Amino acid sequence: MQVLVTTDGSKYGKWALEWVGQLPLAEAPTVKVLHVVDIGRLRAPFMLQPAVIGTERYLKAEITKLQTQAERTKHEAARWLKSAGLKGRVVIERGPVAATIVKAAKRGVTLMAVGSRGLDALDRFMLGSVSTHVIHHVSCSVLVVREAPRPIRRVVLAVDGSTASKRALQFLLRAMRPSTGRPSQGPIRVTVTHAMPFLKYPEVQQAGKAVVEACSTKLVRAGYVVEQMPIIGNPADKILKTAETHEADLIVTGAKGLGAVGRFLLGSVSTRVVQHAACSVLVVR
Repeated sequence: MQVLVTTDGSKYGKWALEWVGQLPLAEAPTVKVLHVVDIGRLRAPFMLQPAVIGTERYLKAEITKLQTQAERTKHEAARWLKSAGLKGRVVIERGPVAATIVKAAKRGVTLMAVGSRGLDALDRFMLGSVSTHVIHHVSCSVLVVREAPRPIRRVVLAVDGSTASKRALQFLLRAMRPSTGRPSQGPIRVTVTHAMPFLKYPEVQQAGKAVVEACSTKLVRAGYVVEQMPIIGNPADKILKTAETHEADLIVTGAKGLGAVGRFLLGSVSTRVVQHAACSVLVVR
């Protein structure tokens, strides 16, 4: 599996890399760690040119700072890859952060990991928008990391019967092992939930329950411990509440829904879940 990890040297970037080592993947990943140096962001919005009189010294100092930080981040990531026994490489590229990441994610990448925040107040705003941008524009699955890595013991899988939802299920069945590999912890527990809006038609509720049951059966056969939870209410709020109640280590969800309306609804659901979840979120494509 080809995995792309974006890092900026912040704790969130380091956590993204460490999460890849923590995931119980079915096969050892080949990791590319990407650090993007965006010189263009040094230009203030009111500047018509990259440098004006009185700013050249400031810009040179900031560029040197970015380059030094990039080299430090590269060496730290390379050391971690070696210590974790993972195959991979670390590269530094220049350009706009979001666009450069999206371009890199097109090169045969199956999974991308990105931190939810960055180095300071400005970077938190920028990297927050970057993580939101990439989940909408890359063609691979995206893991948005919100916390330090930990063994994955509890997972919330949000399903709705759509193609993207089925891919989320297949990720658990094919790309991940049903156990962390630590006998003392046992199999991973998966809560399969289908959050349905308030509708008067019982057939819709029955269809939702059938989707949950079908997914649960496949997960049990693969070796997971499964709990079924079809629920009524706002999908994003119910997914977040379920993850909180079950103390989930990871939320897994598809990127899109059933149809034109479904894509809009679940597109907004996955975005809201990524932005407000207390744990890390895997958006599967």
